[in-house]
Amino acid sequence: MNEPSAAASGVAVALLLCSDRAAAGVRDDATAELLAPVLAAAGHRLATTRVVADDRALIEAALRELAAAHAVVLTSGGTGIAARDVTVEATRAVIERELPGIGEAMRARSLLVTPMAMLSRATAGTLRGALIINLPGSPRGAVECLEVVRPVLTHAVRLLADAVRDCQAEVGVRAPKDQSR
Repeated sequence: MNEPSAAASGVAVALLLCSDRAAAGVRDDATAELLAPVLAAAGHRLATTRVVADDRALIEAALRELAAAHAVVLTSGGTGIAARDVTVEATRAVIERELPGIGEAMRARSLLVTPMAMLSRATAGTLRGALIINLPGSPRGAVECLEVVRPVLTHAVRLLADAVRDCQAEVGVRAPKDQSR
């Protein structure tokens, strides 16, 4: 079950590392270690880290399980175009609503660092009140992309928990001035 409160502090976040080499114990992954302080700065905590091979069925099952127990599920890896990159397909298979703007924002920011960002297929979406976000497999890239998403994380979690009554009042968004006069 997701956290009962979607308040800014203490939101439970899970990290699903999707990597054949990490799952086989051939490669250590520093992603969790690097993401934890970014999450803490947003008032969230990395509660769970799990590693699975680049296998669509395994990723789908892990996403469903983690989304049932966490407000946010981050994935790392499997967002490129190689044959074993299936995290995006697994994510799309389990989410109820896709949030393409998150992937678009991460790619736009990453393009400032590397042209390889054009090859990312990362997406995001919702599953039973949990937010799922695909991050790159590179630990540094995952941090860069989480930094892009960080300003909207708390608001998204609160929206999914039905804890927002007035978006404009909560986030301070003002309606554009009427330019037709």
